[in-house]
Amino acid sequence: MTTECRLPAYFLSHGGGPWPYMTGAFRRNFDLLEQSLLAMRTELDNRPTAVLVITGHWDTRGFALSSGEWPGMVYDYSGCPGELYQIHYRAPGSPRLAQRVQELLRAGGVAATLDPARGFDHGTFSIMQPVYPGEDMPIVQLSIDTGFDPALHLAVGRLLAPLRDEGVLMVGSGLSYHNLRAMMGGGGDEASRQFDAWLSQTLLDVPFAERTARLLAWEQAPSARAAHPREDHLIPLMVVAGAAEQDAGARVWHQRDFFGGITASSFRFGNPPVSIGV
Repeated sequence: MTTECRLPAYFLSHGGGPWPYMTGAFRRNFDLLEQSLLAMRTELDNRPTAVLVITGHWDTRGFALSSGEWPGMVYDYSGCPGELYQIHYRAPGSPRLAQRVQELLRAGGVAATLDPARGFDHGTFSIMQPVYPGEDMPIVQLSIDTGFDPALHLAVGRLLAPLRDEGVLMVGSGLSYHNLRAMMGGGGDEASRQFDAWLSQTLLDVPFAERTARLLAWEQAPSARAAHPREDHLIPLMVVAGAAEQDAGARVWHQRDFFGGITASSFRFGNPPVSIGV
């Protein structure tokens, strides 16, 4: 298949909790993020036939895939009004895609189990609801390994790269800054700025080989551990970066006042199927 048919891969900062279903002042924190997701829907031009979400809200020993035909919901957030524990994102799963991912990983010596009971966590439905509000796009979730080894996840991404030529949209879902204690305490502004500057330079401005080397050594970045005390929300980036190792990066969302002062970003690797202008 030609590169013109190859889908881009994304690392998306997914925001907080079930934000697309919220109303009121808190919901306004996500307006610019939502705009970027709507633009993503436009630039994809209905080309994907399914989505593989590598979610920072599901870490397992080894790897696992959601393989049910109709996934339920995982309400993995707290402190929200009761009605937000009744919402349902009713997109179908894809047992066939789950098996295809399992086969690609197995061929590279990486085991992955199939989990037909796993539902959509908010790392998945919070971004899929704005991109595919019709709830008709088949979605499979891939967990991250709880060891959080960057090299392993980059390797997994390389094994899954053929999916991009098969109509599968690969999305790493996390946050470019994820220190909730600092955010809720009114801090984190400078740490998020420093880490985001390093991350943007790494993904946008350095040669591919150096990009990979920098991602492997991400803990050496400025304010790395202040930005990611636990790197579950960063590791999905490694998978999509591995799947798009020779593709240029582009920043598709960047905000310096997220939740008042946090700097956060989302990124795309590879060219979109259509141009939506500048």
